[in-house]
Amino acid sequence: MDWTAILAFVPEGEVPVSNIPAAAPTAQPAASAVVVSAPTVTSSNAEIVPVDWIWSQITALNVLEALTFIAFGVVCLFYGWRVFKVLVVISFALLGLLAGVLLSDIVLGANKNPMLGVVLAVVLAIISVPMMRWSVSVLGAVAGGVMTAAMWYAFELPEEFIWAGGLVGVVAGGMISFIVFRIAVMLFSCLWGSSLIVMGVMALMYTYPLTTGQVQDLVLSEKWFLPVAVLVPAVIGIFFQNKFIKGSKDWTV
Repeated sequence: MDWTAILAFVPEGEVPVSNIPAAAPTAQPAASAVVVSAPTVTSSNAEIVPVDWIWSQITALNVLEALTFIAFGVVCLFYGWRVFKVLVVISFALLGLLAGVLLSDIVLGANKNPMLGVVLAVVLAIISVPMMRWSVSVLGAVAGGVMTAAMWYAFELPEEFIWAGGLVGVVAGGMISFIVFRIAVMLFSCLWGSSLIVMGVMALMYTYPLTTGQVQDLVLSEKWFLPVAVLVPAVIGIFFQNKFIKGSKDWTV
């Protein structure tokens, strides 16, 4: 082809299209090199209530311990108003023991020393005796908080806000306990007795092969089960204790 003849007819400054070098194709990223970052999904219903720990404590009970829990729970549930002073001292002693163990773990780490827990248990038990009315009111407020938190958990509301449900019960239970002393006695003694009975009964059911799987599935899978199992006997105990207290003429603080 005579390029000289062709260029002779091309105006100055123009270049034939056929002479423009083709642009190199843009390299496409390999499919394997493309990484799509998936958004991190944060669960809003993270488990906060230590159901697994509660279940491990229940299954650790033997038959004798379970029967002891049931017997002591029945006494607390129906006749806690008769022995509430003893229950208050025991409750504050256990509270001091728990606080001492936790502090010991924080301060000493792996080197656990029960002495701090024993000292705090003795101190709180002694303090609770001269401040009996205040101690009962505090336990009544705590019982109210536990009850409302249990209801929050049973209705499967967000667990990260369970403290709000518990706080409502603490405020309401505390106010009622300071106004009407016997309500505080009934609240904490019935809740304590009901919890002991439920733990003992479930421990016995766990040791029986035919009911082991059923009770385990109910506790670990059904959120309503534990709160209902504890609150229903507690309400029954409050009803009967109220009748017993009204019929007793010599009941005093």
